[in-house]
Amino acid sequence: MKKYLLFILVLAFAIKANAQDDFQRTASQGTQYKLLTHNTGDRIKVGDVVTFNVIQKTDKDSILYSSYQTGKPQQAQVQTTGDLMDIFPLMTVKDSILIRVPTDSIFKNQETRRPPFLPKGSNLLFIMKVEKVQSLAEAMADRDKAMAAAKEEGVKKQAAESGVIDKYVADNKLAVKTTPSGLKYKITKPGLKSKPLAGDTVFVNYVGRRLDGKVFDSSIETAAKEANLQQPGRVFEPIKFALGAQGVIAGWEEGLLLLNEGSKATFIIPSKLAYGDRQSGPDLPPFSTLVFDIELVKVIRVKHAATAKSPATTTHKKTVTKKSVTTKKKQ
Repeated sequence: MKKYLLFILVLAFAIKANAQDDFQRTASQGTQYKLLTHNTGDRIKVGDVVTFNVIQKTDKDSILYSSYQTGKPQQAQVQTTGDLMDIFPLMTVKDSILIRVPTDSIFKNQETRRPPFLPKGSNLLFIMKVEKVQSLAEAMADRDKAMAAAKEEGVKKQAAESGVIDKYVADNKLAVKTTPSGLKYKITKPGLKSKPLAGDTVFVNYVGRRLDGKVFDSSIETAAKEANLQQPGRVFEPIKFALGAQGVIAGWEEGLLLLNEGSKATFIIPSKLAYGDRQSGPDLPPFSTLVFDIELVKVIRVKHAATAKSPATTTHKKTVTKKSVTTKKKQ
């Protein structure tokens, strides 16, 4: 973060110091640019893979995007055509450049899409710094190495997660059942109607929380208010979706098939059946175990294939006639 702030200050000084200097233009695209720092070394060439940080800002110094803040530098392979492909060959490793794009050219013939913070006559500014230049083979080797390391780290975290879940169950004295996939559930209120099947549409009320008790989402207004959830415009009602359409996390898909219509349950869903190694919003970091209090409010059933029946034997004839049936998979 300190390096990021220092970089911003240096660039701000460089931009102001050269405010009266004219921008140069690339030969083919006419892109407006100004080199802020220029180091010695080989220039970037077609085929190279460039890793770079970028800041996007208005000409009033309002930052719209920063790869420094996200912690994820951008990467691109230099081609013969493209918006930045005239810019990269001007640079080498650790070079910085300021690119100016008139917003009037961006919103030409589409003024209705122009946001108020980019008025007519304004510019978008892109400040780029080249961090690394590699051959394609080197970049792919780095990618494979990073993927292998991430996979190994994921295995370790999921193994540790299993112990954390077991401790949570023990500490809260929960009598749960566990499916082969690792989903843990407890039915807190049995329902009297039949269970849904894949393809049925279900209506579900829920409260979702982390193992530390923090509520991150709810379809129930009272629960949302108690947790001080900020959900502007949220309509508090059961959510509706078709089972088997993969519109929800795998832990829900599996767990709801275990419930009778009208029942309530608690699901403890390991990250591999939720969002895995992905961040999901500000409250759910990678490898988060999720706990849901679920109510299967309603099921709208579709027509399903007939279940298998035992062959019927007639008493009028000595021959045995087998009815034609379709066997559905067990749910």
